[in-house]
Amino acid sequence: MLELTKQAAKFASEVKMSQLPPRCAEAITTGITDCVGVMIAGAGEEAVQIVAGMVSAATGKDTAPEIPSGRKLSSADAALVNGVAAHALDYDDVALSGHPSTVLVPAILAEGWTLGSSGADVIAAYAAGYEIWALLEALEPGAYHERGFHPTAILGTVATAAACARLHGYDSGKTAHAIAIGASLASGLVANFGTMTKPLHAGRSAQSGIIAARLAGRGFTGALDVLEHRTGFMRAHSPSSDPQLDAQDAGLGTHWRLPQFGINVKRYPACYGTHRAIDAMIELAREHNLTADAVKEIRVRTGSTQKLMLRNSNPQTGLEAKFSMEFALSAALVVRRVGLAELTDEFVRRPDVAANFAKVKISVTEEKAELDFAPDDRVSVLLTNGAVLEHAPVTDAKGSWKRPMNRDEFEEKFLDCATRRLDRGHASELFEQLWSIAKIASVRDLHFTQQRVAA
Repeated sequence: MLELTKQAAKFASEVKMSQLPPRCAEAITTGITDCVGVMIAGAGEEAVQIVAGMVSAATGKDTAPEIPSGRKLSSADAALVNGVAAHALDYDDVALSGHPSTVLVPAILAEGWTLGSSGADVIAAYAAGYEIWALLEALEPGAYHERGFHPTAILGTVATAAACARLHGYDSGKTAHAIAIGASLASGLVANFGTMTKPLHAGRSAQSGIIAARLAGRGFTGALDVLEHRTGFMRAHSPSSDPQLDAQDAGLGTHWRLPQFGINVKRYPACYGTHRAIDAMIELAREHNLTADAVKEIRVRTGSTQKLMLRNSNPQTGLEAKFSMEFALSAALVVRRVGLAELTDEFVRRPDVAANFAKVKISVTEEKAELDFAPDDRVSVLLTNGAVLEHAPVTDAKGSWKRPMNRDEFEEKFLDCATRRLDRGHASELFEQLWSIAKIASVRDLHFTQQRVAA
């Protein structure tokens, strides 16, 4: 049987930025930069404020800042609050059937701040977490969402424990214990999508990763076969009941997944399951100058897993609308955009928007490709005059790893997010710092708070 736990721990304890294949650092830099931007934009959300109000300010060197307020918290609490903020808008990146950066980045930045970690160590820690996450997902032939598990919370907790162990410079033994502890802290349910609890998954997973690593550093122990044991992590969470654990070598450090899957940056602050359809609907609306009155029906064929996540057919709040194909295509038709301004309670309830929800007719395919999504999404529009307009099948959303934004487009998104709490000059400076994070001497040099925070 595959000694998965020990192999994951060995890889995490030894990985260095200098070892990474081409495009790995690009993906990681993209993930970190995008995550900080959406974290700043999300910091004012009610869910974040509730969580932030439950944790107390801390003093001393073993602390990290809440972003962007700068309030000092324990490292684990900073990861909790910043993680909830990073996921609150559902505007953070996507890969590996989940949201890698929204868990990894808050934990790595918080723990990196307390340790004074370099940019190179941050990059290495992210790589460790991402590759272990990617491996665990690859070993499971089923879809976690269909079992009811949120992969971001389940796989992310284990990955973040490994990443934080790497920041601490633990050997493979302590790293294995960190992974084992993290495996017992993993939790998160798809049923809570469209509520405040979904971003809590990200914050708690980031916090748990730090706690697991710190416990291991103090001598706390866990099972050194926790991932592969017949009563362990992989089988307990397995949708298929048949995780692929027969190989002898997991290939960590030789079979890299970062260059292949990378990071998919979101152009819309909604569930990624809607993005390809939104692209298609906006293009149809613009090309044919469509008005809502001219449209009788909007037809979309999507994947069964996507449909499972998009549970709200008649949303009444911005949170609910993030998980609604009906809302996504209605907004795309009515105003030809789906941005932060549209994901508000007021916009969702607008009569001219809500009137189109019932026009959206969804069919599904059981075919699956990346992220457990359908190989493509297909949108067509039936007009009141009987004509049908069809968009070509969309396989890759704009902003995805295969159709990436250019630097200017990416910076535009970052500044749109960050300037909601920072002035434009400050936000531009932070973007440049994050874009060159591999070169910074210490995480403490990053200016991601409204006021400079003393180390």
